[in-house]
Amino acid sequence: MGHAQLKSIHVHPVKACRGTARPEALVEPWGLAGDRRWMLIDDGGKVVTQRQQPRLALAAAEPLAGGGVRLTAPGMDPLTVPVPSPVGTMPVELFRDKVEAVLAEDDAAHLWYSAYLGVGARLVYMADPGTCRPVDPEYALPGETVSFADGYPLLLTTTASLDALNSLIARGDHAHEGPLPMNRFRPNVVVSGTAAWAEDDWSRISIGEVAFRAAKKSGRCVVTTTDQTTAERGREPLLTLGRHRRLGGGLLFGQNLVPLSRGTIRVGDPVTVLG
Repeated sequence: MGHAQLKSIHVHPVKACRGTARPEALVEPWGLAGDRRWMLIDDGGKVVTQRQQPRLALAAAEPLAGGGVRLTAPGMDPLTVPVPSPVGTMPVELFRDKVEAVLAEDDAAHLWYSAYLGVGARLVYMADPGTCRPVDPEYALPGETVSFADGYPLLLTTTASLDALNSLIARGDHAHEGPLPMNRFRPNVVVSGTAAWAEDDWSRISIGEVAFRAAKKSGRCVVTTTDQTTAERGREPLLTLGRHRRLGGGLLFGQNLVPLSRGTIRVGDPVTVLG
């Protein structure tokens, strides 16, 4: 694999909102510390993401000490939201999962997002990711859990695969939409120094001293067509993934990871294929 290394680390404190690049991150069993512990729901208790609200791409959440977040978005005053008391949980729907969550205690957070989106929205927090939500049982090992991420603790992508995808887009009918940046895929960890699509065949890897299990190749959705700097939607990369990376009904880009150990990963760490 050559000299593969960790090129960048990304944490998304509020699911579906803009993430932050970090020089290092603590790996917990359910994902990177602080990643997707907060989530938006509608008035019916169902998750709200960029699938329904692409403008969430422009709403940032800066992680604060203790797990709180500082919210910013175009046209909105910044708002600091502390972690709520972990009592009085309520059931929320995250795709097919029913998950226990805690409402942000200050109504200001709910009003802030509702005003920004123009629809009713509430902000909730996952107080106990160690027991709250199992990984997809079709691909999980006993006891594996996940935060409010789509289905797995971490998403890995590689720069070589993005380069290969952009080369394919450049030869297609919507070449004007490329090249696409990596933030279209909202990964947690980006690896450089591999061959294109090498991650498809990994079963176990280490990043620095932390080991991971490759659980499932990542099927992509309409969020990848959303420009993360303008919130405008196009056709790529789904058109090209549909032509070249379709498998079993999924359009594949990236690899979902489950941690096998705890520890801190850092930009520049070596990435080693263990199996």
